[in-house]
Amino acid sequence: MLKQVLHKLFSIAMALLLLLSTASFTVVKSFCGDVLIDTAVFQKAESCGMDMVIHTETTITKGCCKEEIEVVKGQEDLNLNTHKSIDFNQKLVLTSFVYTYLSLFESLPKQIISHKNYSPPNLIADIQVLDQVFLI
Repeated sequence: MLKQVLHKLFSIAMALLLLLSTASFTVVKSFCGDVLIDTAVFQKAESCGMDMVIHTETTITKGCCKEEIEVVKGQEDLNLNTHKSIDFNQKLVLTSFVYTYLSLFESLPKQIISHKNYSPPNLIADIQVLDQVFLI
C-alpha cells in the first residue's frame, strides 16, 4: 500500500518538474518614475495613469511611466531519443538482453501424471505388525 502511494507521488512530482522546466512566462513590471506600481505575470500590468505623450513642434515628451518586461524561458531543446539515434553496439546489447530475459520464462512441457487418479486400497490392519516382519 505504502509502496503504491509513494510510486504515485513520485510520478506526479516528476510530471510537475517536467511541466515547470519546459514552461515559459513573462513578468511585466510597471514603474512611475522609480516607484514600482504593479507586477503581473499572466495579465497586463496596471499603469500609473500618466501615459500621455505631449507633442510640441520640436520635442516629444513622454510621461513618467515605463514598463519592464522580463521573459523567463523554459527549456526548449528536449532530447528525444529514437531508435535511429542508437548505434549498432547498443542495439546488439538491447536485443541480446531482451532475448535472454524472455527465454527465462519459457514454460516447461506438460507432464502427464499416470497415477493422478489412483486411490490406494483401504487398510484394515497393519500387515507388517500382524506378520511380525520388520526391516532392520
